Amino acid sequence: MSDQKTVAAIHDISGMGKCSLTAAIPVLSAAGVSVSVMPTAVLSTQTGGLNDYTYRDLTDDMRPVMAHWHKIGVTFDAVYSGFLGSSAQVDIVCDFVKEFRHNGTLFLCDPAMADNGTLYDTFDSSFVEKMKKLCASADIIVPNFTEAAFLLDREYLPPPYKKEYTDDLLRSLAKEFNSKFVVLTGVDFDGKSVGAGAYDAENDIITYSLSERIDGMFHSTGDLFASSLLGGILNNFSVNDSAQKAISFTVNAIKETVKIGGDSRFGLAFERCLPMYMKSLEII
Repeated sequence: MSDQKTVAAIHDISGMGKCSLTAAIPVLSAAGVSVSVMPTAVLSTQTGGLNDYTYRDLTDDMRPVMAHWHKIGVTFDAVYSGFLGSSAQVDIVCDFVKEFRHNGTLFLCDPAMADNGTLYDTFDSSFVEKMKKLCASADIIVPNFTEAAFLLDREYLPPPYKKEYTDDLLRSLAKEFNSKFVVLTGVDFDGKSVGAGAYDAENDIITYSLSERIDGMFHSTGDLFASSLLGGILNNFSVNDSAQKAISFTVNAIKETVKIGGDSRFGLAFERCLPMYMKSLEII
């Protein structure tokens, strides 16, 4: 039996734009993880900063894929969900986790539904309630501050944040959803640095991983961060250490994008940063 870790990644996929599965597959593969994918939709491009993209909903294909995987007896070390296009898809992922969670199976949920104080255009309050249900079944949730506010039915506050406020958000999320770990992205205490906060609920330990802020709008940083975070965890690093490695990898990818003058609407130029990420995981 292979000792290679396996993950089921449930996200959409874009023909252009390094987000969702087009980030998760190469990053997790670089981390030595075997990735099986359940695409939720196919888009011509990623959506941030772009208009008139095509969108093919694959909701009707998800349960047949799940049934086939069950029939052939596959198992996973982790389940990783990201952007889900509808409440129906959230229900399917809830059932997927129930079906494929075995002893030791980790479920990481990125509740990708909002940013900058607002829900994405296609979502409403009923979707938030569905996402709360999904988060309640996760071992690790990875929201940004906007998503945290919606999950906790709180008013969104813009950065910078006080540490006491951020600590409270982390503890409140863990308590509300009975999460073993919460990793909160977009932590900004002074306007000069940005990163993530990780909360180990069992030991009541909060740690922060921060790096210099780089001016500009960079799309799909959340997908890159969550994928590299999971890669670290599946290589037996702690959630805190994995968050630090993920922040470093994401920031290096931003720097590379700026260096080469890439169009950030199509995601980060992370490819040349993968060897450094692999070294941080002690793979090479």
